[in-house]
Amino acid sequence: MVRATPAALPDPAPTSPPLHGYRGEEVPSIRPPRGLTVAISREAGARGGRVARRVGQLLGWQVFDQEMLGYLVQSESAKAELLADVPPEALAWAELEHARQLDARHLGGGDQTELLRLAFVLAAKGEIVLVGRGVGELLPAATTVNVRVVAPLTQRIAYFSQWLRLTPAEAEIEVAARDRVRSALQIALVGSDPADLAQYDLLLNSGRLGEAECAELIAQAVRVKQLPPDSADPFLPPNGAGDDEPV
Repeated sequence: MVRATPAALPDPAPTSPPLHGYRGEEVPSIRPPRGLTVAISREAGARGGRVARRVGQLLGWQVFDQEMLGYLVQSESAKAELLADVPPEALAWAELEHARQLDARHLGGGDQTELLRLAFVLAAKGEIVLVGRGVGELLPAATTVNVRVVAPLTQRIAYFSQWLRLTPAEAEIEVAARDRVRSALQIALVGSDPADLAQYDLLLNSGRLGEAECAELIAQAVRVKQLPPDSADPFLPPNGAGDDEPV
């Protein structure tokens, strides 16, 4: 009896090697700011913008005032150049924080929300000075020196009178109007009242100290925040002396 020989089974089709560790499209990691940001809020006529420029000169940092930020909002080419200089993981942090703020404050689109986004992008980049809108309240406290610059009303009126060639009465109206607009914009965009002093690291009176001295104090605050976390507090006595003193 002849037994039938079973037909040979075909070789299994070759398979592609498994893609070990593949998790889909690459998503950039998120990195909070590493460099510091100086954020300056100011009363109208307190010369906060001039103080900011002095700070930029002392630290070698770029200064972004409202005029510069407005230009970036309107210019796509300038904005693209700025974004190209920000690491992807820092940009991812900025976009996430911006989205959170839009959701928390129920903000829609428009120039003001784009200005807020740029503030987060600049903070992610680090080593910059931001002027206006009180955005320092929204940035990480550990990497932000949040400053309020004030001055006596009479000096602010005199400054506007000279700068805009107004009568004292006209300058007083102008100062009050600008203060109202700035306060309303900060409350709407950031959700904090400029008059709430607890939000600031420094409150500086440019009328008493002068522009140069205000800038020096801000630069010193930056240097203190740049110290390692375990460094001794430069404002406390050594070796814990005076720990029992009342506060």
